Amino acid sequence: MADIARDTTEVDYPTIFQSFDQMDPSLEYNMKHRRRGIALIFNHEHFYWYLGLPSRGGTNADKMNLERRLRDLGFDVSAYDNLKSTEILEIIHKVATSDHSDADCFLCIFLSHGENDHIFAYDAKINLQELVARFRGDKCSSLVGKPKIFIIQACRGDKHDDPVMPKDEVDSMRKSPAKNEVVVDAGTMPTLPAGADFIMCYSVAEGFYSHRETINGSWYIQDLCKVFETYGSQLEFTELLTLVNRKVSERSVHNCTDRTAIGKKQIPCFASMLTKKLYFKPKTS
Repeated sequence: MADIARDTTEVDYPTIFQSFDQMDPSLEYNMKHRRRGIALIFNHEHFYWYLGLPSRGGTNADKMNLERRLRDLGFDVSAYDNLKSTEILEIIHKVATSDHSDADCFLCIFLSHGENDHIFAYDAKINLQELVARFRGDKCSSLVGKPKIFIIQACRGDKHDDPVMPKDEVDSMRKSPAKNEVVVDAGTMPTLPAGADFIMCYSVAEGFYSHRETINGSWYIQDLCKVFETYGSQLEFTELLTLVNRKVSERSVHNCTDRTAIGKKQIPCFASMLTKKLYFKPKTS
């Protein structure tokens, strides 16, 4: 019988564990550059008629709310309304090829209709990952090692999230009465961009509707801005997003022309490739 080849490579487990022990879990991104960085807001209320998309009442409230909160955090904010796809691509290209050496990070927000990994401009849909790829290290060297934040307020499908009861709460109710807290499960996560230091923040899990109030704006942006206002310079960024997830998940639809949406829920999600902790601490002169 022929001998079976075996991999005789020895793994130095003590060395591996030692390297993990030497890692500093408190390491933070350098946020002491001269500028906080650019924040782009692409706001879409109206769409070209042939797309068949309804206007997004309330989105201007989102835009103004975001402008105020992001400026409070030190960002250089540029907001654009109802741009065509070519106009968005031109701005993205210009910013991606700019010098960000004196900036802490980069942030980009889309307020629009969406379809899985696409967002809609005024006249066409754009693949989100193609936009994100413009900021990878091989395309935008001055943002290497710096946070690249994308926030997407858009529907990502045509399903409603139903209210459900957590299993641990069901079990506890068998023993004694308990307060009914409604939560929902997130859907499938989106694909991640190829590269470190990205974080993708979505108003809703993939495949589901994202809710928006026609006067006050979307649930997600309302709660995101409130969390920014209250804790923006105190908590680590993923902690802020987790708090936003909790606040949005506590909402439910009460007043809607679509009666089948009454009582439905929403849960945001984020996909992080950050490698350090991210804080927006106040800048000192």
